[in-house]
Amino acid sequence: MNRLSYFLLLAAILPSWLTAQSPTDPQESPEETPALTHFAAATVHPLATAAAIAAFEKGGNAIDAAVAAAVTLGVVDGHNSGIGGGCFILIRTADGTVTAIDGREMAPAAATRDMFLRDGKADTSLSQTGALASGVPGSLAAWEHALKNHGKLTLADLLLPAADLAEAGSPIDEVFARKLAAASSNLAKFPESAAVFLKSDGTPFTEGETVAQKDLAASYRAIAEHGSDWFYGGPFAESVDTWMKANGGIMTRDDLRNYVVKERQPLITHYRGYEIVGFPPPSSGGVHVAQMLNILENFDLKKMEPLPRTHLLAETMKLAFADRAFWLGDPDFAPVPRGLIDADYGASLAEKIDLSKATTVPGHGSPPDAETDVFDDFDRKHTQHLCTADAEGNWVSMTSTINTGFGSKVVVPGTGILLNNEMDDFSAQPGVPNAFKLVGAEANAIEPGKRPLSSMSPTLVLAEGRVIMAVGAAGGPTIITQTLQAIVNHLDLDQEVENAIGAPRIHHQWSPDVLRVEKAMAPQIIEGLKSLGHDVAPTTGLGVSQAITFDPKTVSFHPAHDPRAPGSAEGN
Repeated sequence: MNRLSYFLLLAAILPSWLTAQSPTDPQESPEETPALTHFAAATVHPLATAAAIAAFEKGGNAIDAAVAAAVTLGVVDGHNSGIGGGCFILIRTADGTVTAIDGREMAPAAATRDMFLRDGKADTSLSQTGALASGVPGSLAAWEHALKNHGKLTLADLLLPAADLAEAGSPIDEVFARKLAAASSNLAKFPESAAVFLKSDGTPFTEGETVAQKDLAASYRAIAEHGSDWFYGGPFAESVDTWMKANGGIMTRDDLRNYVVKERQPLITHYRGYEIVGFPPPSSGGVHVAQMLNILENFDLKKMEPLPRTHLLAETMKLAFADRAFWLGDPDFAPVPRGLIDADYGASLAEKIDLSKATTVPGHGSPPDAETDVFDDFDRKHTQHLCTADAEGNWVSMTSTINTGFGSKVVVPGTGILLNNEMDDFSAQPGVPNAFKLVGAEANAIEPGKRPLSSMSPTLVLAEGRVIMAVGAAGGPTIITQTLQAIVNHLDLDQEVENAIGAPRIHHQWSPDVLRVEKAMAPQIIEGLKSLGHDVAPTTGLGVSQAITFDPKTVSFHPAHDPRAPGSAEGN
């Protein structure tokens, strides 16, 4: 069976497969995943997982499989991520080397601090939709860098099957359809976007209908033939330059030509004897997952009852997000204190927590040596997550995004490539919330060439020098708290990976001072949180996580996808 036939078969069986495989109640215990000994992959879409498995079977390793899944997600899950966005790739290779590849978008050279201010006030519509909203995409550069340095297959090997799928089309799932309906009015503002994602009468495609992306297929094939130069210095860069000039944008061909992928020093901390490997700034996730674990290490979570433990998690999140709002930014431009991940600083924050009631966090803390000991030596310096692993000892935890659903809503004419709206992740104006209601300060102000602060949190957990868990999430700022809770559930509460990511979650980001709680959580805990003084906001779901764990005793992988959304976890 050739590649096209293989994917068409998968597309044909997708709707019934999803019905059979995706539990809808996070409290339900998913069927136990069989032990896997050769390789494993977990992604948010069955066709992306299939692409990862196909890469393994072609002779590739975990790095090849991760990129195969990522380029496929750009086709079937393009509202979340794709070639027009950015990513963070955390890799641990078979020889023990840990690499953090920063493919985050960069602000164009003409970007200015006040570019989104109108009459002295931030106009967030400009940073979220249209020609000014996009940063220079970095995903392709990061994928290519990862493959050249750590993979076995070529970029063309992985792009061509995804191109076949884009041309043939695939049925859209419930999540894609829902996001498309929500974004349809903005997509309709741009003829090229409407031509791809809307029907001839202007209405959005619905669940089960097929969307073919022929221009995107042609772009994938052009990159497969000519390499990333086609994107960063050739026809795509010219197309972007032309469209931006005609529509009031500032991104130019030179911005694309000057994009730089960076290898950064992975963030390594410890928690209860485990080694936690996170992504450094401009990711805020690695810093604050580590910071929150440092706080929690001062409490015996396993012995705590569910209500006080959940309250403790909420109070911990508030403290970390208050620090995030003030201190975090691109370390190449702003001094981000290393003291945020200092264990003693974590202990001092733990002392501020009152287990008997919710408390107000007035503002950021003061980590030690905040002005002198900073993250300045790192290579001086709506989103999706995937994980892959292989028997050779290679692990990948990768988070990719174009930011909010369908990014800037702009498809570059003739290319099928949807651009991100990552400029909204900068602080357009100190104290003004972005699309995720996050506020920022001077450290995350807009500057030319700067990378906006991100919540993406690809993480690896090691025990005795061996990776035992890869985890990450999608969902804006909830990425950080999802990752934290998955780690706590697995390491502290001994939950198997399926339950560790499927258990009901909470989220608090300091501002606004609201505790979001999934409705699936036990009613007595929700009422108990209210009685402790939390302003509880029930919600259906908080993001989507993916994870793989490894059991050294049985020498087996256990991949898991989040039951809150369609996805798949497979291996062999």
